[in-house]
Amino acid sequence: MIQYKFKTSGKTRLDHDLLGDKEVPVEALFGVQTLRCIENFDISRDLLGDHPEFIKAFGIVKKGAILANHQLGLVSDEVKDAVVAACEELMEGKHCEHFPIDMVQGGAGTSANMNANEVIANRALQIAGHKPGEYQYIHPNDHVNMAQSTNDAYPTAMQLGLYMIHKDVMTALKALARSFRSKEKKFADVIKMGRTQLQDAVPMTLGQTFGAYASAMENEMKRLDEAAQGLLVINMGGTAIGTGITAEPGYAEACTKFIKKISGWKVTLSEDLIEASNDTSAFVVYSSALKNVAIRLSKICNDLRLLSSGPRTGLGEINLPPRQPGSSIMPGKVNPVIPEVVNQVCFKVIGNDFTITMASEAAQLELNVMEPVLVQSVVESATWLMRACDALRTKCVEGITANKAHCKKLVEYSIGIVTALKPYLGYAKITEVAQEAQKTGGSVYQLVLDKGFLTKEQLDKIMDPANMTKPVKVEL
Repeated sequence: MIQYKFKTSGKTRLDHDLLGDKEVPVEALFGVQTLRCIENFDISRDLLGDHPEFIKAFGIVKKGAILANHQLGLVSDEVKDAVVAACEELMEGKHCEHFPIDMVQGGAGTSANMNANEVIANRALQIAGHKPGEYQYIHPNDHVNMAQSTNDAYPTAMQLGLYMIHKDVMTALKALARSFRSKEKKFADVIKMGRTQLQDAVPMTLGQTFGAYASAMENEMKRLDEAAQGLLVINMGGTAIGTGITAEPGYAEACTKFIKKISGWKVTLSEDLIEASNDTSAFVVYSSALKNVAIRLSKICNDLRLLSSGPRTGLGEINLPPRQPGSSIMPGKVNPVIPEVVNQVCFKVIGNDFTITMASEAAQLELNVMEPVLVQSVVESATWLMRACDALRTKCVEGITANKAHCKKLVEYSIGIVTALKPYLGYAKITEVAQEAQKTGGSVYQLVLDKGFLTKEQLDKIMDPANMTKPVKVEL
């Protein structure tokens, strides 16, 4: 038995399509084609109605379409007004519970498009004083879907919906970058060893480490935002295969103009509607940019786990805020669970990108019928990544503290510190110090003093974080 997210009385109405009649709950705004989708596609259980951005996007698309058709003299004022009112309710976030269909479906998105057509038509009927199903007054296909096909309305709605989600992703990324910048300032005077190939390299500050994380996020945000602009290039008016069959001359331009005005975004019409009808590159490019974010973010989480490792027998340079006991058998153990879960999200985004790649490659002739799994995958990537960024910021980064004394001690005992002394002692002397420190396990800092190569005042001056972590000539 189908479980709906709205109350039902058990009463039904009869709806009809080319396959015959079906009983639909009287309270449902959807109709027979939506019901067939529910019965046929119980796949991901990730429902269209779970993503209000797509419902709002369908409202924008269908409102733009009815306004364009009205401008061309094809629908009456009464029909236009009722459909516009219904679309605006969708744009306000209403009626999501009447979109109970699986995101992953056969039919190239036809079920999603018809779900929107049926909901808008039935709600418009109510607004106009009629009952749902009285399609002789306002019809899902003849009026709401006028001059459209699933093949232009569905990808347009999905692209615009994803663009809404993109704005939330950007907000999460910006907040995370700001958090890293905050730590950059807080840890500006914490000297530590930088490492290459997991071996000691040269000194740096912990602030520089976190500043680099902030820069990584900021750079990826620019790329992601550039990729998102492709989502605003739409193919409305192409109808079935891009030729514009059933659409009036001028409809494509008028519809695009209305959608641009309604959304407030820089929406443009594709230059070649036939090419656009089978092209899913906007999703591919955006997914690729999400993948880049995931790669950078996963690297950062790897670093946080390494820098906090131990805490007594690892690097132990930073402390992550404890979030939960780390073991059912080892008392006192606390694991870096937030970076761990973000790593896993990043793996999922990278995997989804491959699904998106293959789904896009599967286009044949004038259409790509694999768009539903492509859309579901890219939306999953965007929403998971957004939540992961929020979790990393609020539950981890904001609470990170530095083990300043331990970081300094590691610098003083590291062989890598000799590189900073090369301009003052020369290669031969620092090699001598490095070899002896390696052999005896002694401190480079102390060996330099013991050998009389530098005074403590001179050595401390060289090792001042301000002098060790940027190009500078220290006057001794």
